[in-house]
This record gives sequence, C-alpha cells and structure tokens, in this order.
Amino acid sequence: MKKAEIAFIVDDDNIFTGVFSKLVKLKRACDSLMIFENGAVALEHLQMSIFNSTNVPDLILLDINMPIMDGFDFLNEFIKLEKKLPKPITIYMITSSINPRDRQRAEEFSQVSQFIVKPIQLAEIESLFMLPEQH
Repeated sequence: MKKAEIAFIVDDDNIFTGVFSKLVKLKRACDSLMIFENGAVALEHLQMSIFNSTNVPDLILLDINMPIMDGFDFLNEFIKLEKKLPKPITIYMITSSINPRDRQRAEEFSQVSQFIVKPIQLAEIESLFMLPEQH
C-alpha cells in the first residue's frame, strides 16, 4: 500500500470540501489536494496533465450530483482519456445519495473502486488515501 500523493475532490458542496480538506490536512493523508466544483473543470485539468505529466492525481473523490457535468458524465469522459494518462487513477464515488440506482450505476463502471455515502468519518480518511501498489 502507498499513500496517495495527489488527490482531486470533485464536488460542488463547499461545506463538504472545506471540512474534508481540513481533515485531510490534519491527518496528512496526502501531499496535495486539489478541489474542483464540477466534473468539467476536473476533466479539463486531467486533459492538460496528459501533455505535461504534472498534477496527475493518484486518487479522485467524485461526487454524483453537480452542475455542468455530474459524476457519471465525468466517468463517461474519463474512460475516453484513461489510457492516455501517465499512471492509473483510483476513483471513489462519494455522495450523499442513498438511491440504490446510483450505487448500481456506479458499480457498472470498472473505474469506480468504491461507492461511499457521506458523511465520511475521520477514522476512514487515512485508509481512503492508502492505495494498492500499481504494477
């Protein structure tokens, strides 16, 4: 297992991202945490990182319900550029949705490693940022 060095939070809930980022810093769970308020902005950043190989995340914490581009739309676009990325990225869907259809839909994407319902407990944060070694 290795610690995620760079992580993205893709979520439009400013309260969640603010509190979560403080807890991540408190736990020193990763070196760099970048926050994007919708999937389109995060996707644009990923596309740029293909060319310069900087700030490519090890982990993406992805919300479902966001304006402009939701989590599922993001995943559909992510699939198209995944093979061009310089390293594999672990994706967790993190949502306040308790709709079983959202969970089922997330599980249809092999790119989604885990479906997590908010709120996230402080004790869970460190383990979220520990990733299996990639070969």
